[in-house]
Amino acid sequence: MLIAVPGLVLAGFGVVHPAPLDAANAHWWTSLHVLLLPVFPLLAAAQWILLTPARSVVRWTGRLAAFGFAVFYGGLDAVAGIGAGTVTAAQNGVTPVTGAVFTIGDTLGYIGAGCFLAANILVIAGIAPLARWRTVPGAVLLLAASMSFIDSHIFWPRGVFTMIGVAAGMFLLALETSNSQRRAVGSANHGHSEEGGLR
Repeated sequence: MLIAVPGLVLAGFGVVHPAPLDAANAHWWTSLHVLLLPVFPLLAAAQWILLTPARSVVRWTGRLAAFGFAVFYGGLDAVAGIGAGTVTAAQNGVTPVTGAVFTIGDTLGYIGAGCFLAANILVIAGIAPLARWRTVPGAVLLLAASMSFIDSHIFWPRGVFTMIGVAAGMFLLALETSNSQRRAVGSANHGHSEEGGLR
């Protein structure tokens, strides 16, 4: 269940995320993105955990991509969130400076979202040999949500449903990983029991 928490928390923040940024909501915009600073990296932490059963090359490539997401998407949050909100509040409205801040923030965000997608592809590649066809529901949800995340951020309504999709996909993949590991242990124990009985 903990694997799903970051996506659900981000969906909740998305419901109250103002859009577009203006002088009236600039202070809340800034405060909200300060609150989001520690939350986005938790998605990378969930990916890190989901990559545990993958073979070494997939696991560490995926974890590198998850790290890239945490770094670059955190940059978006700081620049286009805290920075843009602070500038807009100080200038009492959106200015060309705000636009310039959004430009660099968007670039960081696209890189971060690309890393998020890459890490999730590797999560699925790592779990599929273990869970086989049972990987499909979680994989479809997570890939669809990861594609949507590239340009939806967490804004209501699409971004909120995107984060719910991320949470659901990660939950299903974590569940199937756990179930597959239990089945493998059960089969091994059953095999040992039969071997003992034959003796």
